[in-house]
Amino acid sequence: MKLFDVFPLFDINIVEGKGCYVYDEKGNEYLDLYGGHAVISVGHSHPYYVAKLTEQLNKIGFYSNSVINKLQQEVAQKLGEQCGYPDYNLFLVNSGAEANENAIKLASFHNGRKKVLAFSKAFHGRTSATVAATDSPAYSAPVNINPNYIFTPFNDIESVRKELETKEYSCVLIEGIQGVAGIKIPYDGFLKELRQICTETGTILILDEIQSGYGRSGKFFAHQYAEIEADLITVAKGIGNGFPMSGVLINPMFKAVYGQLGTTFGGNHLACAAAIAVLDIMKEEKLIENAYNVGEYLMQELRKFPQIKDVRGRGLMIGMEFDEPIKEKRSKLLFEEKVFTGVTGANVFRLLPPLCLTMEQADIFLERFKKVL
Repeated sequence: MKLFDVFPLFDINIVEGKGCYVYDEKGNEYLDLYGGHAVISVGHSHPYYVAKLTEQLNKIGFYSNSVINKLQQEVAQKLGEQCGYPDYNLFLVNSGAEANENAIKLASFHNGRKKVLAFSKAFHGRTSATVAATDSPAYSAPVNINPNYIFTPFNDIESVRKELETKEYSCVLIEGIQGVAGIKIPYDGFLKELRQICTETGTILILDEIQSGYGRSGKFFAHQYAEIEADLITVAKGIGNGFPMSGVLINPMFKAVYGQLGTTFGGNHLACAAAIAVLDIMKEEKLIENAYNVGEYLMQELRKFPQIKDVRGRGLMIGMEFDEPIKEKRSKLLFEEKVFTGVTGANVFRLLPPLCLTMEQADIFLERFKKVL
């Protein structure tokens, strides 16, 4: 049997990682400015993280959610304290798409409405409900086309107002920063007005912070730059530093009803050990502040490159847009200068490194990137 061919693969077999570096089977060292799709938050193979998972695996790795798991309670307490939502509840699941799917479901259970408002160029996942909210024909099969999912232009508050004033919408689903779209940031004023309209119309506001959350933007959640609160917040990627895990942060106005939500693997013992280690390391090493500082420095320096049309982002979530396709540049950067980056579309580089990236490592990247340009 062979693997189903869903991604074009680089001819590199990564076998080891440490901090912001990864290593292939030939011993080549690569500077990781992509973090495996924004997943690696505290660095590869952090000693504390490895110790916490090893310790837990030596006790128990998994048991059913039909019994108390105090590790889940510890995750909820620490996450609430660090993210600024201490009074919210937490539902733990396994992937970003699953978190969004459950958030959409919760919103509909809460107000009984069917319609979902999402935004142009959005990406929310590949499961049935989330791909219906993802504005790209590349991801949607005929079965995913759903007339209850409506898209409006990003950052166009009047289009949003027109839709929501009908009071037909269960929820609005929006990313803290659009990642796949090319690092597009919702204006602070847009989010504030969106929050107000949702409140006035009884529409649930869901913030998808799967890529932009967990400190990546230089705040715990990107929407906190706008000084608003969401009704439901979805998290994944950085929550487990590579261990599959996600969650929904739930406003206490939502009342739990047994049977509405459920999961087999969500919040298992190993996943919780990973999540606790991540939160401990982020707090101890001040990684959110580091993401802000190193990210500001990187963007400042990148704006000095005349070849780059636009540099945008927050913290260590950075997009560099060119006037021309960048496939060849990315290939040279990876194979000649040994740097992993992401791309989106034909002409945007995406930088999503571990939050522990240092100023010195940022300078190494800038020097290697300069050679490629």
